[in-house]
Amino acid sequence: MESKPSNSPSSLVDQHVFPGDVVLDLSKMTNQTIKLGSSLRQDGDAISAMKAGKLRFAKPNKYWVESSHKRYVPCAGDTVLGIVVDSKADYFLVDIKAPTLAFLPVLAFEGGTRRNIPKFEMGTLLYARVVMANTGMNPELACMDATGKAAEFGPLKDGYMFESTTGLSRMLLKSPPCPLLETLGKKLAFEIAVGLNGRVWVNASSPSIIILVANSIMKSESLSPVQQKIMVDNLLQRVQ
Repeated sequence: MESKPSNSPSSLVDQHVFPGDVVLDLSKMTNQTIKLGSSLRQDGDAISAMKAGKLRFAKPNKYWVESSHKRYVPCAGDTVLGIVVDSKADYFLVDIKAPTLAFLPVLAFEGGTRRNIPKFEMGTLLYARVVMANTGMNPELACMDATGKAAEFGPLKDGYMFESTTGLSRMLLKSPPCPLLETLGKKLAFEIAVGLNGRVWVNASSPSIIILVANSIMKSESLSPVQQKIMVDNLLQRVQ
């Protein structure tokens, strides 16, 4: 049976879609420019899902299919937490939980020149941005934003990094803030970096706060917003 395009560009947003489903019909979206994220492909005017999951939309014009996996499929524009596994003359090799290691050019840092090449030990944790992700090629990273500024990118020191699913990472990065982080942020002071590749880094002034925040996040994926708030309140009462 042939999949039929939706009449409305947004009618399938936040709905479950399956491989082969036509989720957007460009012929009905005249004078609109859209950006395709992970698990979507274009065939003429039809935009189809490549994986099962929920169709998501982010203003102004990005669509993607959100699914929860342990293995990460890189997509240009994603922010990731990577681990340096090797160093070459012109680039670092970084593990981002993808099928292949990612390249991080030594000049892909704010003000990067041959005279101030950064030096990272093996195992260094980096917050980076995916700038290129083509099928059959190693992804390419940068530790700066699209304007060439370091922003929040670069090495993450101290703290605790743990693995999550890609679905949990996307939940944490939703805007407005997810209820879990909003509730924790009102009671505790901590830093957090979330990679869309299913890694989360937390840092705080004391190990007990780091553990509480990390445990709350790891237990939250299957909970509703109300259940997340109740769980956090219960955890906070235990440590007070």
